[in-house]
Amino acid sequence: MNNSSSYISTATTTQVYTGPCSLVRVIVGETAAGAVTIEDDNASVTGPTVAVLKASVAEGSYEFGIAMTNGIKVTTAGASKVTVVYA
Repeated sequence: MNNSSSYISTATTTQVYTGPCSLVRVIVGETAAGAVTIEDDNASVTGPTVAVLKASVAEGSYEFGIAMTNGIKVTTAGASKVTVVYA
């Protein structure tokens, strides 16, 4: 399966993908302006929080490689340059 990605650059909640998938990695392009919360969630199902990258987390690639049952929802508390890679 090929990887896909979603780029987020504002303080917002983004439904990256709906349905079963894999969260491959999260790339932070510049020091995060606010916390980045990742949930196994979609519009009709509230799922668990998978990870929270703290405000001011350094640039880098954060590997996950985990199965998501419901989808991937990402909430950025500040305008941060974040790329979510999933399959």
